Amino acid sequence: MANETFLAVAQSMGGLKVSCTSRNFEFILDEPQKLGGSNEGMSPVEALLASLGACKVIVARSFAGMHSIHLNDIRVEVEGILDPDGFMGKNKEAKIGFSTIVSKFYIEADNTDEEISDFIAFINRTCPVADTIENAPTIKSEIHKL
Repeated sequence: MANETFLAVAQSMGGLKVSCTSRNFEFILDEPQKLGGSNEGMSPVEALLASLGACKVIVARSFAGMHSIHLNDIRVEVEGILDPDGFMGKNKEAKIGFSTIVSKFYIEADNTDEEISDFIAFINRTCPVADTIENAPTIKSEIHKL
């Protein structure tokens, strides 16, 4: 199968609020008031965690049957530890992004603990968002004047 290109656009709406679009969908990202935003949407780092969790749920739903997992329900809570002093420049030693990300799986399935554990390992190996975080892609920037 040929590579597919995905596109998302982030457009400033004033302050720290950002309109994010992809295909025909839009959502707002913002920062909490305590970080200078208007609290009108998730922060980008919260959206990253949500994207990771959503990707794992989608992988689980997509491949449960193939793995003979009788999946009735699944929820993934994703928690990230971040030191804001890193990106705010207050602590040059602090990591700018997340130092730890933990996915907590809540699964209702008629399978053994070992089958579920093996399936979770498969989900973690197969999730494109997790792979992107764990194995950083080449990142480039282009500048275009408006």
